[in-house]
Amino acid sequence: MGEAFALIAEVGFPIAMSLIGGFFIFLTIKYILESVVGQVQSIHLIVQNLDNRVKTMNHDMVRMDCTMCSVLGIRPDLERISRADGKEDARRD
Repeated sequence: MGEAFALIAEVGFPIAMSLIGGFFIFLTIKYILESVVGQVQSIHLIVQNLDNRVKTMNHDMVRMDCTMCSVLGIRPDLERISRADGKEDARRD
């Protein structure tokens, strides 16, 4: 408690209260940002999982398209196959 009075005596009451107010604003912003960062991380994981699903579905669609083209005897869409060539299947099986 003596340190607080020493600070007030050294810099003055308005400046000391400004410093204390700034400290509480800092704590409030820190608390808010911690919760926001947690939410952003969870949203990031959701987006990664959705991206994984899209990659898997794209791979399956290309495979089904090639299979149907060969069964029906029509020429497969080579541009679609070449766009998917070299991309890894996102499934973990």
